Amino acid sequence: MSDCCKAAAGKDGAEGFDVAVIGAGSAGFSAAITAAGSGANVALIGHGLIGGTCVNVGCVPSKALIRVAEALHQPEAAMQRFAGVRAAASLEDWMAVQRQKQALVDDLRKAKYEDLLAQYANITYMAGRAHFEADGTLCVDGTPVQAGKIILTTGSHAAVPPIAGLDDVPWLDSTALLELETLPQSLIIVGGGFIGCELAQMMARFGVTVTIVCRSRLLPQSEPEISAALQEVFADEGITVECGLSYQAVRRSKDGIMVAFERDGESHSVSAQTLVLATGRAPNTAGMGLADAGITLDRRGAVQVDAHMRTSRAGVYAAGDVTGRDQFVYMAAYGAKIAARNALGDDLVYDNTAMPAVTFTDPQVAGVGHTEKSAKAAGINVKRSILPLSAVPRALAARDTRGLIKLVADADTDRLIGAHIMAAEAGDSIQSAALAIKAQMSAADLGAAIFPYLTMVEGLKLAAQTFDMDVAKLSCCAG
Repeated sequence: MSDCCKAAAGKDGAEGFDVAVIGAGSAGFSAAITAAGSGANVALIGHGLIGGTCVNVGCVPSKALIRVAEALHQPEAAMQRFAGVRAAASLEDWMAVQRQKQALVDDLRKAKYEDLLAQYANITYMAGRAHFEADGTLCVDGTPVQAGKIILTTGSHAAVPPIAGLDDVPWLDSTALLELETLPQSLIIVGGGFIGCELAQMMARFGVTVTIVCRSRLLPQSEPEISAALQEVFADEGITVECGLSYQAVRRSKDGIMVAFERDGESHSVSAQTLVLATGRAPNTAGMGLADAGITLDRRGAVQVDAHMRTSRAGVYAAGDVTGRDQFVYMAAYGAKIAARNALGDDLVYDNTAMPAVTFTDPQVAGVGHTEKSAKAAGINVKRSILPLSAVPRALAARDTRGLIKLVADADTDRLIGAHIMAAEAGDSIQSAALAIKAQMSAADLGAAIFPYLTMVEGLKLAAQTFDMDVAKLSCCAG
């Protein structure tokens, strides 16, 4: 044992804990509550603002502001889509918007994190920095904490790409962008992933001139047909997209910040008042002594775990963003539950086969299971169907046919293995596809299922039928 200080004790006065959870965000609370619910004496160790990324600087504030931006955009969209309609909305007080957003964040943090601690007599909250000694001893601010099992849930932070000149110019990450007290006139967003796309459309709808630059394409993990369709939507809303490039440098310019890049052997540049980095997340593992304690990290510093959420050190588990995989808050909570239960004797396996993912653009982009590319890479004999939203009655009634539905199936078994939707509220529709994949339904079964008419989710049925027929030849509900 390290000679730090006297070991910390649990609420009942007993020395040590059954489980110590390091990190007090969504994954940490999930692990702590799961372990406590099984009767374990739990130490929940937090550093910084309780609640972690999602409630404080991620999901909650971003989606709150995205909804405001949508409300500003809808009147203009309505006038374009519907005859006889006149409507208008304007942004009159940006700081009022910010205050309302922050009030929601504060309320949820208090209700779903701070106030929960008092509900669990066997959870002891410890504020401080966690660190491992070389012999595996866990310390918090120098004080050793005895625990039978340890679960790492320290989350992640915004990653900074290796672009020349970044150290010499001001830039914002997503957290800082969401907290701006004054909107910029123009901005460049580096990164075309889900964070970059959500922020780009949101800021454009607040009246900011937006340019996205990215090395691949928009939403590179999505189906290429969806990436192309989203780029068309962005173009219609005045968002400039520069994809398929390599970054050369960032420097100051007369307009503020310039990003120089190369594409197809030619040099180009874009300039704006403000630069925003949205190039992914990096795990919070630095300075914890993990490698010295025999906990293996990958090249990005993420904790490596097996299917049971076990790290390379016996008795130590990890879940959530710190593992570098499936970086969604619900998957962090799911993995943390498995880690906690396995730490207490179960033998559960992490399964992301039917993991839905949603990008909160407008239209939303949602997917679950294999893409066509990943299925082929896995050696599956693939068949696909692509249904434009112009074939979905709900989209026609809404006069909004932006988007598509793409299904991926095993051609040998007809089993549905992937679904990808770009449509209004696609995040709601994707759950039906997730359940179908989880239940190992065939495409034929999905196409024969009963769906309510004039709903967007009915598009899944039509897309499934598209494998074998031309749905344009069907009357309403004839399928």
